[in-house]
Amino acid sequence: MNVKLKEKLLSLPTNSGVYLMKDISGNIIYVGKAKNLKRRVNSYFVGNDKPIKTTNLVGNIVDFDYIITASDTDAFLLENNLIKKYQPKFNILLKDGKNYPYIKINLKEDFPKLEVTRRIKKDGAKYFGPYFNGISPSEILKIVARAFSLRTCNLKITENSKPIRPCLNYSMGLCSAPCAKYISKSEYKKQVDDVVDFLKGNTKTVEDILFKKMQLASESQNYEKAIEIRDEIKSLNNLKQRYTTQFQTIFSQDIIGFYSNGANEVFTTMIVRDGKLMGIENFILQNFEGYENDISSFLTQYYQNRIIPKKIVLPNEFKDIEDLQKYFESVAGEKVEIVVAKKGKNKKLCEIAEVNGKEYLEKSIGLLKTKEMKTIGAINRLQDVLNLDSPPYRIECYDISHISGTDMVASMVVFLNGDIAKSHYRKFNIKTVEGNDDFASMQEVLTRRINELKNSKDDSFSSKPSLIVLDGGKGQLSSVEEIFDKLGVDIPLCAIAKKEEEIFTKYSSEPIVLKKSDIAIQLIQRIRDEAHRFAITFHRSKRAKRMTKSVLDDVKGIGPSKKKLLLEKFGSIQNIKTASIDEIMLIRGITESQAMDILKLLNKKENN
Repeated sequence: MNVKLKEKLLSLPTNSGVYLMKDISGNIIYVGKAKNLKRRVNSYFVGNDKPIKTTNLVGNIVDFDYIITASDTDAFLLENNLIKKYQPKFNILLKDGKNYPYIKINLKEDFPKLEVTRRIKKDGAKYFGPYFNGISPSEILKIVARAFSLRTCNLKITENSKPIRPCLNYSMGLCSAPCAKYISKSEYKKQVDDVVDFLKGNTKTVEDILFKKMQLASESQNYEKAIEIRDEIKSLNNLKQRYTTQFQTIFSQDIIGFYSNGANEVFTTMIVRDGKLMGIENFILQNFEGYENDISSFLTQYYQNRIIPKKIVLPNEFKDIEDLQKYFESVAGEKVEIVVAKKGKNKKLCEIAEVNGKEYLEKSIGLLKTKEMKTIGAINRLQDVLNLDSPPYRIECYDISHISGTDMVASMVVFLNGDIAKSHYRKFNIKTVEGNDDFASMQEVLTRRINELKNSKDDSFSSKPSLIVLDGGKGQLSSVEEIFDKLGVDIPLCAIAKKEEEIFTKYSSEPIVLKKSDIAIQLIQRIRDEAHRFAITFHRSKRAKRMTKSVLDDVKGIGPSKKKLLLEKFGSIQNIKTASIDEIMLIRGITESQAMDILKLLNKKENN
């Protein structure tokens, strides 16, 4: 332990807060919370009987920072935000978690609609879900539209809105047209109540409605419509079957299971809503300290973009359970109960979750080893190849994209702990370079990047890279070295040349050549290829926007939506130019005077 570290340990306060462990390069490698910062941080450096993860962590710590918080609840919140921001190597990171879809309905509106969302907001709306295990929210919306005719449009409709002409959905029997005042607020509310009842799991009413509608369509010899409704009844039956369990009692809660094989651990969540098991999720953790130390970090990350249920059932006790409950209540804005399963139904459910987790882990061990080799193994190997002081936990790669100097852009792609971190990707429009000059463009981009490092509040730009990779050869490397020398920047830098896949560094005149099977070159190739893909995608988007800007922009009353409809209908500006006024007026919303203005302007441009 170095002298600086010893001195900081002695001066730690006894307040609650969050601590950030750093390695030799200043990278944040672990974020933790504590009721007593002095006691918790010092515990890392006392005694020998520690989990493997803690031993490895302590071996990499050369410095730490800490932030005092007003309460333990604030410490939970801050820890979660900092883990999300820095994604430290030694923290639990739920990268394999998905934002599953929910169905949302805002009951505060006069005429609410259903919509699918993957983002949970504190907007007073009611959310149903999450939906997975083959349950499709879009199928549910189709069934609801057929049975109850709720609107699907984005119009802002209130009880006092002026009536307008209904859209095609009304003619097709898929909307009750509140926009046209064909249904009252009270009648619409009855439909909404039935929809909410259906989303809670009562499918009987919907089955009866659909069956009657199918019979009516068949009796009216509208066989096409009857077939559509028949298919929706099949979808409803499939939906019922996909709920894997029907419990005898109606309850809603999340059940947490835990299993460890000594090398890995897995947390399993079983989601029960209104007496139905919606599905099961498994999260395998490689950097772990055991249930007692990992459960709170797992749960805070897990519920970051999920609805926190009113009841969470855990398999075992842990010391921060009351603080975690208060934290969840502050986030959810309502009472949240965290209970430990000791007997009965909850104990059995936790055991089922544990069995699911164990089976999932055993099936995944081979994939885990391969992923670990390609990520953590690769950054450790890259440290050796490039002679870095520490593993490059945060790698940034830059690429320039353009066509003959036009629409010049650059990409910044980030890998954290050897894996893609898309939320940290950034893109640049080249502002100061004219013509085809990749070197000057890269200099501009890296200058702007370094300036952002000093001043930005952006999560990605404010994070210091452990290694910067350039898509290019020795010339590209030299151009950026020149900028770094002027700015006094000390960040490891390398470039990879596409042709021979050679790696160039500032410390050698000769390139580093690795075998194709080397995991270090494979990692650099992955991030280089990703930077190239991201740059090309951005360039094409920018070019497409420039090309779609047309003379139509100069016609009064022709906005983006009408311009899009015109181009979709006629295919090109040339085809619009040869169309008649009547043909142009077939586009919804275009008046005769606008059609005349379009043709007048197009022909004027051609004559000029």
